[in-house]
Amino acid sequence: MRIIALLALLLIPALAAHAQQSPVGRWKTFDEGRPRGIVEIHQSRDGSLAGKVVQVLDLEHGPNPLCVKCRGADRHKPIIGMVTLRGLKPDGKGRWSGGSVLDPENGKTYKAKLELLDGGRKLGMSGCIGFLCRQQVWVRE
Repeated sequence: MRIIALLALLLIPALAAHAQQSPVGRWKTFDEGRPRGIVEIHQSRDGSLAGKVVQVLDLEHGPNPLCVKCRGADRHKPIIGMVTLRGLKPDGKGRWSGGSVLDPENGKTYKAKLELLDGGRKLGMSGCIGFLCRQQVWVRE
């Protein structure tokens, strides 16, 4: 029994270090320095990354706001539970691109890039139109 406990203690730091090399997990999002929500990033069946809103922290529009400016199937749907990041694939050590991000605030979709920062404790999420990109820094929960 002691050997199993000792092995578990030895593996915990290795598993934690591995988790820090991937954006999979829960992230507190910020926009212009204000906390906006919690996004949970997961790996999709095709191996790409996707992220959905699991909590809204900015309650300006109520506790369960709708995406009133979204188009198509997302129009007037609750933001909580909405997949806002899609199709991100690795493009280098600690970087993912090739996907899209939906901004529920304005209903627009942008090209998305992710980059692990600060040893995986932070995530740079960039939304781009052409060559113009705007980055938010998210914090791992």
